[in-house]
Amino acid sequence: MFGPGLVMSRRRLTTALTALGLLAAGATVQVATTTPAAAATTHRILFDDGHAEEAGNADWIISTSKPDPLSENSSPSDETDWTGALSSWGVALQQTGDYSLKTATSALTYGGSSSTDLSNFDTLVLPEPNTKFTTAEKTAIMNFVKNGGGLFMISDHTGADRNNDGYDAVEILNDLMTNNSVDSDDPFGFSIDSLNISSGYPAAISDSSDPVLHGSFGTVTKSLIANGTTATLKPSDNSAVKGLLYRSGYSGNTGAFFLTSTYGSGKIAFWGDSSPIDDGTGQSGNTLYDGWNDTGATNAALALNATEWLSS
Repeated sequence: MFGPGLVMSRRRLTTALTALGLLAAGATVQVATTTPAAAATTHRILFDDGHAEEAGNADWIISTSKPDPLSENSSPSDETDWTGALSSWGVALQQTGDYSLKTATSALTYGGSSSTDLSNFDTLVLPEPNTKFTTAEKTAIMNFVKNGGGLFMISDHTGADRNNDGYDAVEILNDLMTNNSVDSDDPFGFSIDSLNISSGYPAAISDSSDPVLHGSFGTVTKSLIANGTTATLKPSDNSAVKGLLYRSGYSGNTGAFFLTSTYGSGKIAFWGDSSPIDDGTGQSGNTLYDGWNDTGATNAALALNATEWLSS
C-alpha cells in the first residue's frame, strides 16, 4: 500500500498529464516500487601469525601481506596469487565473496582498539601456534568464544617445537584450555593427546546432517595424518563435544582427529595435524608438502566447511 505522500504525488502527476493531453481520461499512473536487496553476509576471519606460525619449515600464513592479504593481490584467481602455505585456504574463501580475511601479527586482544582486535571478527584461526599465549591473550580468546566467536585450533604432533622454546602446539593449546582466567575446568570438553602418529587417513563418521561433514564446500570423507595427534573427548565436562573424524581403529571418546564443540555462545573446531592445511607452496626456503590436495583425503572441504560453520 502507498503512503499518503506517494498517493498525492500520483494524483498530481495524473492531473498534470491529463491536462497536457498525454494521458487518457480515467487512466492511472503505475508507480514502480523497489525493494532494497539484502546485503550479503561477510564472515570476518582472523588468521593468527603472532605465535611463531612461520618458525622452522612452517609457513602457516594465507599471505605475506599482513594484515590485509588483498594488498598482495586484490583479486586472486589462484592460490599462488597469495604467498603462504595456507594461501589455498585463503584464496578459496576470498573467491566466494562472502569472507573478509586478515592476519594478526601481534598480541591477541578482545575489546581493544586495534584493527585486528577479536571484537572485529567472527572466527579466529590458530594454525599450529609455537609460542605460549600470555595470560591476557588467553583471557581474550576465551571471552571471544564465550561471547559468540568461532575458534579453529590446529595442532601438530607432540615434540613439534619448531622454534625450540620448550613448547609445542599440543602443550600450547592444552594450556589455553586448562590455564586461563575465564574457565579452566575443561571448557570445551576435550584434551589434546601427546602423540606423534606417523601416518593415516582418519575417516569421517556417518552423519548426513552435520554441517562440517556435509557443507557448501563439499562432502568430507577422510583427512590426512602425516605426523600428527588426536584428542580425547570428555562429554561429561561438555556434552556438545563431537568427534567427526577418527584415527583408524578408534571411535567414541578416543582417537578423535577432528572434532567440534561449543562454549557459551561460541563454537570450536579442532584438527590434530597441520599437514592437511599445507598447500605445498609458500615462501622460498621452506620445505612444504601438499596435504591440502592429497588425493586420499578431502582436506579442503573439511577446512572450508568448518570455517563456514564457525563463522555462521
